[in-house]
Parts: sequence; structure tokens; C-alpha cells
Amino acid sequence: MPYHNHTEKKSADVIVIGGGVIGCAAAYRLAKEGVSVLVLEKNEICSGASGRNAGGVRQSARDVRELPLAMYGVKHIWPALSEELGVDVEYTRAGNLRLGRTAAHLEKLSELAENSSKVGLDVRMVTGGEAREICPYMSADVLGASWCPTDGYANPLTTTIGFYKKALSYGAVFITGITAIGLGKVKGRVRNVYTDDGVYEADRVLVCAGYASRAIVNTVGIDVPVEREDEEVFVTEQLPPMFDQVLGTAEADFYGHQTKHGSFLLGGVSGLQHFTSNHDGHPTEAYTAPSLVRGIIRFFPSFAGVKIIRNWSGQFDSCVDGVPVIDNAAEAPGLTLAFAFTGHGFGISPSVSIALKELIMDGNSKTIDVSGLKYDRFAAKQ
Repeated sequence: MPYHNHTEKKSADVIVIGGGVIGCAAAYRLAKEGVSVLVLEKNEICSGASGRNAGGVRQSARDVRELPLAMYGVKHIWPALSEELGVDVEYTRAGNLRLGRTAAHLEKLSELAENSSKVGLDVRMVTGGEAREICPYMSADVLGASWCPTDGYANPLTTTIGFYKKALSYGAVFITGITAIGLGKVKGRVRNVYTDDGVYEADRVLVCAGYASRAIVNTVGIDVPVEREDEEVFVTEQLPPMFDQVLGTAEADFYGHQTKHGSFLLGGVSGLQHFTSNHDGHPTEAYTAPSLVRGIIRFFPSFAGVKIIRNWSGQFDSCVDGVPVIDNAAEAPGLTLAFAFTGHGFGISPSVSIALKELIMDGNSKTIDVSGLKYDRFAAKQ
């Protein structure tokens, strides 16, 4: 892909900090409306979690505050996104089984399904036997599951790059190898972005840089309670077609699906990350990966003996209440926040980009309700 490193351009209508799927999608939506957009990314475009996740396009088992974004995307955006972006995003809608092995798991899944059904999502509980009729490869340990037939998955790499290329085609400028250090105000409004390449200036600033966003917005008195969480992903050898459904668990300790190429993309957490991290803070895969694999085999015994051809670990920004902040910061006019996605931002990214475009251009999101994701939910109670 083009590598835009240094440029004379240091001002725009909107500066976007972060070149992941949220930043690229928002840049596309804004540039398409004729807004001049400058995207700053400290590494390369799509170098973080946006291109390396399991690609879930999930509505089920979400907090109801996120559901408007997830449901809008599945109904109005994802089915035609390949055509819109001019790339194959590999979108597949074949349903999602969220599995439970204990009574406590089933109680949790039932509560999530009931809450989602109340706001219009097609999701229901099924027995273990019914789950095995949908996906016959799972073990007898599965006592039940939630079933959402409209859930699916897509390719995170091609989707992010698709948004990036479309943004470029509408005139957005991407500058990589630039680290945003902080923000500055001019006459009470956020206008300056301080970087290791000097000062950049814009009428509006969108911060969507994952965990790094917290330190950036701290410089203008904004704080979101977000921390880093570790996760691992595996790619298996190519296998004959087995099933198209997305799989997950009540505890969200593993998830995955079979790709159109035959490999399985499986991810999750072992619970050992905090005890086996190396000096850089990343999981030591020699310890954590086998533990995660053993957990997956307990659900799917047929995976025993399947070769893993690649695995990696990484970190995502996890919010204290499990949902992102998508909002204009009232305390810092000119600043828009879009981070703390807690490991499930990819599937809602097309919808988030529409909400961000409207927040930035109109001051509020009219198309999709994001009122439950406002920054002021963390304000001190009077």
C-alpha cells in the first residue's frame, strides 16, 4: 500500500488520530462528504488489532447500548459493503452460537438474549441438542447456547484496507510514522495536535487510537477508564468445509469461525496472561497458547490433531463498563472520542463511521442511536 510518511500538509478540516478500521472508515465517510481529512498513524495503516482480529460481525451477546450500531450495520451496511468499497470483505452471515457448559453460563446467555430480544434482535436460547443439530462438531459438554441467525463474520484486513483506499480516493491524506503526543486548545477549542513531527491543526479532531487515546485526551482534561487487555489468535491449516457459523462462549474465552479459504480463525483468552507476561507486557505464548487450545478442544474434540500454522498475541483497549465511548467531548469543544471498544469494535465499525460523520458534521448522531455511549456516563454523580 502507499506509505505516506512526511508531508507539507499540516492542517485540515478534520484530523483523525489512528489508522485502524474506525479511523479509516470515518475518514472515508467524511472525505466522501467533501471534508478535508488528515489521518495520523504512528505505525502503518491497519498495523494494530483492526487487521488481526477474528472478524466477528456480531449482534448477539452485546450490551444493549451497542446494539443499535450492530443491528444497523447488519441490516443496512454489511450486505453491500464489498460493492461499496470495491474489495471482497468476505462477509458471511450464517449465524452465531454462543455456547454454555454450566447452569451459570446458561443463565448469563439467557439474560443477554432476553435483553437483546426486547430491543428487536432475533436471538433465542437453544438446547445442547439443538446446538449440535446446527453445528454437529461440538462436544456433549455444551448444555445450551444462544442462537442468532443473522450474525456473521468478515475479513478485518480487507475491510480496513478497503475503507483506507476509498478514503484515499476521496482525497483523504494519511501520514504514517507520526506519533500524536497531545492536544492543544485555541480560544477554548481543541485545534492543535502535538506530534513528534511538529504541530498539526484542524477545526475538529477525532481520537480513535485505541489504548493510546487515553493519554492523548488526558492532555485536555478528558479521561476514559480504559486499560489494556491481552488476547491471542490462531490460524489452523486448511480443512474441508465443516460449518459456517460463528462460535463463541458465555465467558467470551474463545471464539472463531472457518474462513472461506478453509482455515479456522480462532481466538480468545487463557486466563494466564497476567501471570506469564514477558517484559513487554505481551503474553508468553509458549504457556498461554496450549492452555487456550485445550479449552477449545473441550468444546470441539475434532480439532485435536489439527495443525496451527500461525498464532499471535496482542492487546486491545478495554473499557471499565465494556462498551466504547463515541461522543463529542462537551468539556473540550472540537474533540470527538471513539475508543475503548473492548475488543469488539470491528463488527460495528461501518456503523460507527456513520455516527462519527454525523457527530462531527452535525453535532449529533441522527441515523443511529449512540446516546448510551456518551462520555458523561463517567461523570461524578451529584
